[in-house]
Amino acid sequence: MDSLSPSDTESALAQAARRVLPGGGFGNFAPEVILREGRGGRAWDVDGREYVDYLLGSGPMFLGHGHPEVLAAVEAQLPRGTTFFATSEPGIRLAEALVAALPCAEQVRFVSSGSEADMYALRVARAFRKRDRILKFEGGYHGMSDWGLMSLAPKQLANFPVAVPDSAGIPRSVQDEVLVAPFNDLETARSLLAEYHDELGAIILEPFQRLIPPAPGFLQGMRELATQYGIPLIFDEVVTGFRFCYGGAQDYYGVTPDLCTLGKIIGGGFPLAAIAGRADIMAHFDRGIVGDGGFLMQVGTLSGNPVASAAGLATLEVLRRPGAYDGVFAMGRRLMAEMEGMLRRHGVPGRAVGEPPLFDIVFAEEAPRDYRGTLRADAAVQRHVNAVLRERGILKGESKYYLSTAHDARDEAQTLEAFEAALASLPRG
Repeated sequence: MDSLSPSDTESALAQAARRVLPGGGFGNFAPEVILREGRGGRAWDVDGREYVDYLLGSGPMFLGHGHPEVLAAVEAQLPRGTTFFATSEPGIRLAEALVAALPCAEQVRFVSSGSEADMYALRVARAFRKRDRILKFEGGYHGMSDWGLMSLAPKQLANFPVAVPDSAGIPRSVQDEVLVAPFNDLETARSLLAEYHDELGAIILEPFQRLIPPAPGFLQGMRELATQYGIPLIFDEVVTGFRFCYGGAQDYYGVTPDLCTLGKIIGGGFPLAAIAGRADIMAHFDRGIVGDGGFLMQVGTLSGNPVASAAGLATLEVLRRPGAYDGVFAMGRRLMAEMEGMLRRHGVPGRAVGEPPLFDIVFAEEAPRDYRGTLRADAAVQRHVNAVLRERGILKGESKYYLSTAHDARDEAQTLEAFEAALASLPRG
């Protein structure tokens, strides 16, 4: 692999980025990585350095970069129009596909980002329930709204159910509108709902929280509690939608919410997200049904964009085919098992945490069950391993390997070699 010393091109771009972009980047990922292109399961930076890409645009590129069927669908749509604001056939067809695929989906409303989808899902649930407060789970990520950025990654831990803002600029009053519980703790949730159920407009959770799978019975218990109190249950499936199986995490884990939010995979690499769910709740987007008092205004210039919808339709067509997920699961299981074996051989505490299409190594004695469990991991070891992986051509986020259907045996071998080298280079003593 080429030396990592920056070229004139990379240096000039980095200097330009520091002048015109706060923090020198887009705020998403390490600003020193400036990517030029992606093909299949790999990406190249502006200096031509090649990486096995487990970042995958933070997950949308589940079929890999430049999948030929997705490109063909986009190329067919481009001369017909790139955006209309009006309803278009590709968006209608994509909505039909989502309703057919997802257990909770009777109707769909499109937006452009997962943050929007989560924000509107909470709003439509409140409109339906006619209550203001929400219950979320500490460590759960639900976009960039004021409500979403409560107790995502609190630096100061509070007693439950107190919410902690994760960002400057959030009104203090929002703290009073959000109750927080620990993920995978059904008894705490049950206690909070017994006390606060009449104030709650929604319960929102990631069925697979960041990397943490649900404990047996947790999602089923939350479904029962939401039904008992008549509170809309929202599954944030922006990450998990179509990643674990064609019917999303709700199908994979066998628990149906009242609403779900979608993003990433459904746009095939283009900006597209959605709220989907029960028709009686989704009716609040329709003034003709609920009248002025119950109507939820939602307008977006690029909502249901025809190019993004065409890309999403092509992506779902590929994922509908028999065996579409087999390779991703097989490779993910092998990587998780091999990496855990390496940890044992090197005497490094750690566990593979997640599901085969989306996992990471948590450097701790025990796999975490909730956000506070993740804080017991060795962050210094994580940073060292990630740095060595990148030096050896493995591109991943701070805490995730996103796998794609395009990753192959060569990618797997390079990943395991790099991980072994990272463990071997850890300081001892």
